[in-house]
Amino acid sequence: MKEIKKHQHGGDVYRYKGCIDFSSNCNPLGTPQSVVEAVKESASRMSDYPDVRCQRLRDALAEYEKVSPSMLFIGNGAAEVIFALCLAVKPQKALIPAPTFAEYEQALSNVDCQVVHAYLKDEEGFRVGNEFIQVIHRERPQIVFLCNPNNPTGVVASADFLRQVLKACEETGALLALDECFNDFIQDRDQYTMKPCLSDHPSLFILKAFTKRYAIPGVRLGYGISANGDLLECMESAVQPWNVSSLAQAAGVAALEEEAYVDAGRRLIWQEQAYLKKELKSLGFRLYDSRANYLLFYSERPLWEDCKNRGILIRDCSNYPGLSKGYYRVAVRTHEENEKLIQVLKNICQ
Repeated sequence: MKEIKKHQHGGDVYRYKGCIDFSSNCNPLGTPQSVVEAVKESASRMSDYPDVRCQRLRDALAEYEKVSPSMLFIGNGAAEVIFALCLAVKPQKALIPAPTFAEYEQALSNVDCQVVHAYLKDEEGFRVGNEFIQVIHRERPQIVFLCNPNNPTGVVASADFLRQVLKACEETGALLALDECFNDFIQDRDQYTMKPCLSDHPSLFILKAFTKRYAIPGVRLGYGISANGDLLECMESAVQPWNVSSLAQAAGVAALEEEAYVDAGRRLIWQEQAYLKKELKSLGFRLYDSRANYLLFYSERPLWEDCKNRGILIRDCSNYPGLSKGYYRVAVRTHEENEKLIQVLKNICQ
């Protein structure tokens, strides 16, 4: 069953060759050439073990995030960070919204944790609201997962609301695991991050990744930030030594220098997001208020197979708890690619 779930995620270009992949939500500009060159150069040293402390990457990342290097956990992709967090906490009960990113529940099931779903409502735009805080007080979980912007909806929760969630977690003894992997793609991103709360709140853990920001999912590089030193130490004990390859470390160091690239990707996404929203609405699809680099919409007509047959991969979201047949997610890509997506959808719906 776990293998089937993996294949239902986005980015399965190995089985659907020749398609434009709108199912995976990475920076549409593609991998920076400097990162490609850094990986090539590091390959000449693959006879050596990687730095087990990731020191060069850790220092560069600490400067980038404006945190102490001791507050970082670096992992083999965001997925490993999630699994290491669950192994370290070993919660008996967890709370997650539905729909949301699948790996939270996969990691929680790996430690035999009871998962409580707080179902978000279509008629409310799949927003996380005060009911979620009430569920925290009622269920008293040991860990709460939230994704901001949420995946697959792209809906953003305000920092004020997240501070209320954090307060509820502290009152009930829960750890708040906040996934900010897509924060880089929203406008006014500094207004939505909870990083300023980290130092004074050891019950807050923020998850981030290089994958989406720099379009390097094949490298596998993610990280967590927390002021809870004991938690980070437990997470380090939960993963194998040398979990981050020397190639990934080199890629990360080079990527962190690419500020102009990240800014250009953000501007492109905002421009193309507006184009896609307009076109999808004109086709009659029910669209949700995504602020991220992907859009969730609902279609009465089945789309996945017809899109695939026309060289377009979209994400069928029917396997997300809280969603059903008819919900699809598409990434924001380059204008030329987005035009092809819209043309394919027009041909299907005509």
